[in-house]
Amino acid sequence: MKKMVLVVAFPWLLQAQSIPELFDALKSHAQIKADTMMVKKSEVQKKMVTSTLYPKVDLFASYDNYNEATGMLPVPPNTLMNMVKDQSIPQPFSNNIYRAGAKFSMPIFVKSIYTTAKKAEAMQRSAKAKKRINILQNEALIVGANANFLYLVALQKALDGKEKSLRATQETVEIKVNNGRSPASALYKINDSLHEIAIAKNNIELQKQKLISSIASLTGVTLEKPVVMQELKSYIKGEFGSLEPMQEKIKADRVNVKAQKEKLYPALYAHGSYIFSSAKAYNNDKDINEEYGNVGVVLNIPLLEVHQYESIDLAKVELRASEVELEKLREELRAQANMLEASLPLLENSRKLYKESVEDKQKLLEIAKVAYESGRMSTEEYLRYEDAVVSQKANLYKTEATKWQTVMQLAVIYGNNIEEMVK
Repeated sequence: MKKMVLVVAFPWLLQAQSIPELFDALKSHAQIKADTMMVKKSEVQKKMVTSTLYPKVDLFASYDNYNEATGMLPVPPNTLMNMVKDQSIPQPFSNNIYRAGAKFSMPIFVKSIYTTAKKAEAMQRSAKAKKRINILQNEALIVGANANFLYLVALQKALDGKEKSLRATQETVEIKVNNGRSPASALYKINDSLHEIAIAKNNIELQKQKLISSIASLTGVTLEKPVVMQELKSYIKGEFGSLEPMQEKIKADRVNVKAQKEKLYPALYAHGSYIFSSAKAYNNDKDINEEYGNVGVVLNIPLLEVHQYESIDLAKVELRASEVELEKLREELRAQANMLEASLPLLENSRKLYKESVEDKQKLLEIAKVAYESGRMSTEEYLRYEDAVVSQKANLYKTEATKWQTVMQLAVIYGNNIEEMVK
């Protein structure tokens, strides 16, 4: 029982140490297993099409009762005449006939089968491409969620610094209030700021739990802290790789139109059978056993197939619908990519400006603290300097997280390998 508990609990105790570990966990989680099953389904569908090229062989056994004596097999006229003349010869006719045997059929040339197999191959490529893009999308979500996690931890650290600073100030102000050198309102204002910090930190914890849950839903790993990330290289601009699943589907739809038309072509089939029959001859009630077999070919030429004409029209409509959807997606991705690419240099510039601003505001806070302690600055003014530092740090960390998310979105759009971009 103890072993079972440990096994069940283990996935939730797992703590990833790096982004690659999270990516590995993603590939073994249910999110990706569903796509893997779709790929396997497409592989089976392809085999189902090609399997129709193989012979179909059946064994059978039957018993038939007739109200009139019926032939067990075709009998040549000369042979039958000899049987009629000599009634001691059992004639192959009976009211009760037992049969057993085998029969086969197979296509020799059916053009639509080969074309349908090509369609199945295209659908298989589409399923594999969709699986790859889904992995990229989920990897991008993991990186984005971890970037936000890092942002919240950094913001929490900044609030801790502010709280530490205010605690030190609180002690000084409390002494001054007790000595009558400062009004009690100054202490109330410091306490109120500390309460606001506590509220902000509590809200951060709530946001962290959402991010932890988001990552766990993709990987099965419950993080206790964010993993450190390093950008190895940026995205590579090119074709919209995320459109590959739809592009492969359109190839399959085009092949399907061709396959539907080819179902109106002549088709050549082979067939054959072997039958062993047993009965009592109707003329003298003697036991008789007969064997009979045949092999042949059939040329099937469709002349009027109204249903197939409708199937061709439906295949054309499905192809056109896929082409329209592809064009719609391409326009949406082009607009999104242009917006994201334009925002990257702006985000980088904002990051630099925020970083410089934080350094300046930190210096101003140190000056303000000295001025406040010497009584040359009001409590409200001093608290504004404290707030300004934390606010600007929040902007800096948020910008860094947004940049990560922007790069990941572009990587998905262009179908880049995210595992080569982040570690």
